[in-house]
Amino acid sequence: MPAPTTGFVPPALDGTRWEQIEPLLQALLSRPVGSASDLERWLVDRGELEAACSEAQANLFIAMTCHTEDQGKQSAFTRYIETIPPRLKPAAFELDRRQVELCARFPLDPGRYGVLERGTRAEVELFRAENVPIQTELAKLGQRFDQVAGAMTVTFDGREQTLPQMARYQEVTDRSVREGAWRAVVERRGVDRETIDGVFDRMIALRHEMSRNAGFDSFVGYSFKAMHRFDYTPRECFDFHDAIERVVVPFMRRLEARRASTLKVDALRPWDLSVDVKGRPPLRPFEGGRQLMSKSVATFRRLDPRLARMLSRLGDGSASRGAEGGACLDLDSRKGKAPGGYQYMRDFSRKPFIFMNAAGLQRDVVTLLHEAGHAFHSMLCENEPLLAYRGSPIEFAEVASMSMELLTMPHWDGADGFYAGEEGLARARRQQLERSVTLFPWIATIDAFQHWLYANPAHTRAERTAFWLDLDRRFGSSCSWEGLERYRDSAWQRQGHLFNNPFYYIEYGIAQLGALQLWLMSLERGGKPAVEAYIKGLSLGGSKPLPELFAAAGLRFDFGPDMVARIVERVEREMERLPE
Repeated sequence: MPAPTTGFVPPALDGTRWEQIEPLLQALLSRPVGSASDLERWLVDRGELEAACSEAQANLFIAMTCHTEDQGKQSAFTRYIETIPPRLKPAAFELDRRQVELCARFPLDPGRYGVLERGTRAEVELFRAENVPIQTELAKLGQRFDQVAGAMTVTFDGREQTLPQMARYQEVTDRSVREGAWRAVVERRGVDRETIDGVFDRMIALRHEMSRNAGFDSFVGYSFKAMHRFDYTPRECFDFHDAIERVVVPFMRRLEARRASTLKVDALRPWDLSVDVKGRPPLRPFEGGRQLMSKSVATFRRLDPRLARMLSRLGDGSASRGAEGGACLDLDSRKGKAPGGYQYMRDFSRKPFIFMNAAGLQRDVVTLLHEAGHAFHSMLCENEPLLAYRGSPIEFAEVASMSMELLTMPHWDGADGFYAGEEGLARARRQQLERSVTLFPWIATIDAFQHWLYANPAHTRAERTAFWLDLDRRFGSSCSWEGLERYRDSAWQRQGHLFNNPFYYIEYGIAQLGALQLWLMSLERGGKPAVEAYIKGLSLGGSKPLPELFAAAGLRFDFGPDMVARIVERVEREMERLPE
């Protein structure tokens, strides 16, 4: 269980009320600090106050995304971001500035505090008071995007369905049904295309203004510093894009050529990319969130009982009311729920929350295993006194999640698992291996798109579309878009990260290469050593620089062409061993 707090923050503190937060902030700013040990206590107390404030925002965000049609919950989140962060951010800057000064006066062990001090200095250098209202407006625009996306439903197959629920039709063997479902979804997205374009235009302008205020030419440099990307530069990102183009895109298109041949079609269409090539019915590994959860726990029990115990702490999967009552799960797709999936650590109570839109698909299994990995990371760090070290850089945080997609694969079967027979298990494992590599071109596309967007903030919508299409030709599927061009033009709008988490996407590529290295370790040395390495790395939280976190898990921090080629070659060999 989590370590006890110091008692500085009252357990009942309401982090949505400034009158309760402000006295504690002032106490930290005025507290006498006369030694290194005093400073260490100050750092812990500061973290606990920030954890309480973070959890207040977390609960409001969870409620807002779980109930996009509930005006009370939407208004509560809006009211919060309009009143608390605009006051909290300037106060946090004053705390950062005092922390930097105190660390200079009372030097701390660099092995323990070096990462924290480096990040705090970056925050001090970035802060501008004039950016606080801009950040508030960006948060409200992100909420607007979630509301628009969460309201998207279609009437298909005789009933109203959410867009995540519609994904199951892409696995139906009747091609006309797949096409009809695909068209229904993209036409529904098209209804709000102009609205979403308008939201995004405003976001780009605001992010550029914020960057200029902080002394940067563009949001690219600002983002790298704000995201604490100290261990790589845009040059390494561009090298990654090139490696994906040279190594992975040809692999993906070989797979697609084989798919077209097996399906006996002259050209693949967008609705031909998920169906089973042998005409078998779709994989249906579970029904409903409760069953998804029970089968996931059983899967982890076979991999390592420690992981199963951690996941079991979150509930049985039946809850559907967000975080109300202290719930830790909201799994099933329903109308009025924002799209996507996430794990959100509530920092003060130190309880993870998993949100997703399950519709009974194999990819939903992967989503829960992925988010469970994030929850494991949070729980393995829950006794860390420093809030800053209870998380890690995203590039390693995603290793935590993506590794679980891969290391669990041998354990998806069994009476209490997702697949009772070898055929279903082999199909699911093959899909996962294929997806683990064919995801790279989409990652490269989104990352390259963001670099261009923010290096050219004055671009027009027509220029944005033209560049998107160039990227799709460079990295995208070989399927035919004849007659569907207007849908291809705006396909980027389905990627929520572009709106709410700008520049957060290359991390998936870096982390996937790390996760695949861990998977190779499991093949070569066995599952137990791989899990031990996984737990060892995750238990460090964010206390070490990225290369050291990777090394602690037995991995190389490397996303260059040689690593990409090595991984793809091994995945291709393993796929050849699995029946199609």
